Amino acid sequence: MSAQNGLAPIIIKKKKVVSGGGHHGGAWKVAYADFVTAMMAFFMLMWLLSATTEKQRRGLADYFSPTVPISRISGGGNGVFNGDSMFSEDIMPQNGIGASEANPIDAQQARGETGLDQSAQEMAENEEFKTIEEALQGRGGESMVSVEMARHIVTRVTDEGLIIEMFATENAPLFEEGKETPTALLRDLMRMVARVTGVVSNDVAISGHIRSHPVVLANNPVWELSSSRADTTRRLLESGGMKPARIHRVTGHADRKLSVPNPMSERNNRIEIVLLRQ
Repeated sequence: MSAQNGLAPIIIKKKKVVSGGGHHGGAWKVAYADFVTAMMAFFMLMWLLSATTEKQRRGLADYFSPTVPISRISGGGNGVFNGDSMFSEDIMPQNGIGASEANPIDAQQARGETGLDQSAQEMAENEEFKTIEEALQGRGGESMVSVEMARHIVTRVTDEGLIIEMFATENAPLFEEGKETPTALLRDLMRMVARVTGVVSNDVAISGHIRSHPVVLANNPVWELSSSRADTTRRLLESGGMKPARIHRVTGHADRKLSVPNPMSERNNRIEIVLLRQ
């Protein structure tokens, strides 16, 4: 009928367009981005493992580990478990003290292992060290300590014990130059130290230190000289009244452990006497 009226027929053509096929799609880009992200995370993990210490890695592991209501470590309190949790038997053996040693059973106490509080013993030793320090500095009524001798004494308390350091100065040496012969100053210091430290029974360690020399010698006597001076100090202490059985060790350190940055300073010529902790 349309043709009879002189009108052209209407033709509708449908064209199907396929997108995303082959290499023209975008799905591979998402997969590639995930792969690159995973590789970057992997390399960051490898870098962290090589750049951190064991303690830091343990902290990171603890941070990402799931938490539980019961703490596995000490809370620092004084309740039923004395600040420790019910998992102390698992934790304490790892830090070297041992739960059974901290809380001994009756059988251990019967053998004499009473589980003495180590902190209390350390506090008692620190009080004794403080008394000795005051005596060495002339504050404890020790008449033998003069102002001149006190200028050559430095004391400090460490984990090893009480360190009594006696050092030389430009105008007041402890030994004759290049020899182990003591001066009158060192003899007075040793008599005073032997008397002051006689109030305790701690073992004693003696260390000799000397300064470096500006000229390199073919036979550098620093080791022999430091050892000889330490042994001379031992003899002076024993002649001053210290029991020989208290001498635990006598060591020469040459010029390896400096007291001041300048290796040739007279201040590095020194003797260290350590009252070792019980």
